[in-house]
Amino acid sequence: MKLKKWELALIIALAVTFLGGAAVAAGQKTQEELAAKLIRLHVVANSNTGADQALKLKVRDEILARVGPLLKGVTDREEAAAMIEDKLGEIMEAAKSVLRAEGCDDAVTASIVTEDFPTRDYETFRLPAGEYTALRVVIGDGAGQNWWCVVFPPLCVTAACDAKEVMKLLTDEEVKLITSDEPEYVIKFKTVEIAHQLKELLGLN
Repeated sequence: MKLKKWELALIIALAVTFLGGAAVAAGQKTQEELAAKLIRLHVVANSNTGADQALKLKVRDEILARVGPLLKGVTDREEAAAMIEDKLGEIMEAAKSVLRAEGCDDAVTASIVTEDFPTRDYETFRLPAGEYTALRVVIGDGAGQNWWCVVFPPLCVTAACDAKEVMKLLTDEEVKLITSDEPEYVIKFKTVEIAHQLKELLGLN
């Protein structure tokens, strides 16, 4: 039997209550503080064909190669966002050049936006669901699967030897939230996800 929207919301609300309102509030506060220091990269493919998905990854690689050096030494999220926004035209042209080299004439748009992201697991860390500032790049119709990561600080492209330097931009609590498997942080991470799902069901996002 398919549950109604309000019934799902009630179930999640009860789960949140069971986990503890204080834990939810603490987890959400940590997510918001974390989001205030990050810029996600969101590349949307034209479609889900193998060719378009492959092009999405080539565009991703080009963007990371260009934005990485641009933000080297930057420690402030707002400054990083302003620098990226100033180079949006160049980022779009670079993405188009990648497509043209592959014989594709799809359009490309790039913008700095605030987006709602689901929980996402990466190789060495995870990010809780919630709103994040993002560099959003859409190829063609933008009807294909996404590629998400973090362009500032460069958590997805930083060499292991530089990881500690990148993590210095985050507090110990934020680092533990995204990297720890300890029960305390697993629960806190889960409460963030549940609270986010509840907001979505209630149309509060």
